[in-house]
Amino acid sequence: MCENKKAVILVNVGSPDQPKLQSVRRFLFEFLNDSRVIDLPFLLRKFLVNLIIVPLRARKSTSLYKQLWNENGSPLKHYQEKVKNRLSDILGDEYVIYSAMRYKNPHLLYVLKEIKNKKFGEIVLLPLYPQYASSTTGSVYEMFMKEVQKWEVIPKIHLIDQFYNHPLFIEAFAERVRKHNIEEYDHIIFSYHGLPDRQIRKIHPETDLKQCLCEKQMPDFGRYCYKATCYETTRLLADKLNIPEEKYTISFQSRLSKKWLSPFTNQVLIEKAQQGVKNILVLAPAFVADCLETIIEIGIEYKKLFVQSGGQKLDLVDSLNDSETWIKGLSDIIRNKA
Repeated sequence: MCENKKAVILVNVGSPDQPKLQSVRRFLFEFLNDSRVIDLPFLLRKFLVNLIIVPLRARKSTSLYKQLWNENGSPLKHYQEKVKNRLSDILGDEYVIYSAMRYKNPHLLYVLKEIKNKKFGEIVLLPLYPQYASSTTGSVYEMFMKEVQKWEVIPKIHLIDQFYNHPLFIEAFAERVRKHNIEEYDHIIFSYHGLPDRQIRKIHPETDLKQCLCEKQMPDFGRYCYKATCYETTRLLADKLNIPEEKYTISFQSRLSKKWLSPFTNQVLIEKAQQGVKNILVLAPAFVADCLETIIEIGIEYKKLFVQSGGQKLDLVDSLNDSETWIKGLSDIIRNKA
């Protein structure tokens, strides 16, 4: 029994168990059938995901995961396990740290069953998404609450919604950027994972996205607006690193259609190359661990696109992974919430 201890659940999006077609298919089916990820009516979502998107994407995604895999397997899962172990050492016996994934293994539902059986006095749920979005943090919350509400005894619960503005999160990313000589680059791209425009409208439905002020300032209603927090993250990092506004661009990657947050990172890179920009540094502050979207999408695909369009060099800033400052930041976030 662990009644006097606190369970901490670190949750990220997940990864296929293996870089093989069937494993990737299973991952994509679970991921894309989440009603918070593709927020369309049930039958339309099922039709699009199961009959069009997954059949068309599975083979290409498998090829990309094969490129991503290394001697440690999935980088996302590898770094999360390292973070879990280092946090266990720092936080001590009062806390028991668990690593979980929203999709595939170690699945959040299986981790919750283990926690239920051990009867912890408190649970800290920490989705590892710096900026809140319904399709990420919201999805984790929904699964967590659906499961825990069935328990006879529900312990004290702490839900951590986002941490994009935590000083040590900002410092940890700034340290990664400082490993590069910023003066050597003509331009810097802050690339965030994209979301459908309709999901942003749901946060403030009366606002036309083209008239939205989230790009200029954090509005009073913008605490849970993903777009607003991405722009605020960039402002905090730019201030920390003394990067002038004219030297950087904010963009969004990993889109499924044109009706997603823009500008799109791939198009920005093409435009910059055509304008004569030769050297670009890219960082992705929506990801706390290197993964398919950073290593492959930016580090390989976008680099190739930039060079083919006339650029010379594109460097990717490493994600936080298990860096010392990031571990300190996580331990501070956990202690202040529990």
